[in-house]
Amino acid sequence: MKSPSERYNKGMETRRSVLGDRHVDKAEASKTEFDVPFQDLITEAAWGHVWSRPQWTKRERSIVTIALLAALGQDEELTMHIRATINTGATKEDVREALLHVAIYAGVPAANHAIKLTKQVYEELEDEQAA
Repeated sequence: MKSPSERYNKGMETRRSVLGDRHVDKAEASKTEFDVPFQDLITEAAWGHVWSRPQWTKRERSIVTIALLAALGQDEELTMHIRATINTGATKEDVREALLHVAIYAGVPAANHAIKLTKQVYEELEDEQAA
């Protein structure tokens, strides 16, 4: 087995800082021989290259990512990234503004559904913090 690349290592560091150790540890534990190449790809490309670039803050990337995922109807990824706002610094107000943009540029139904999911995630996060 080869050593991880520098980009992979940076990607894993960024991925953990955004999604949290618990999420990444769970994802890593569920890897199989089938999806290792895919997991390596997203760790290096998404996290090690795009998310690690210094031009935007993690907050800015988070806002854009949420808008894109909402517009594309990628519910599972959207809720994961809403949860990640705890680590990225994107506020509820930031997310609300992003979803208003989705309504105008990608359609009201997409934004409406994303708002429903976002409210559910925020309720879950509040319950977890209260526990």
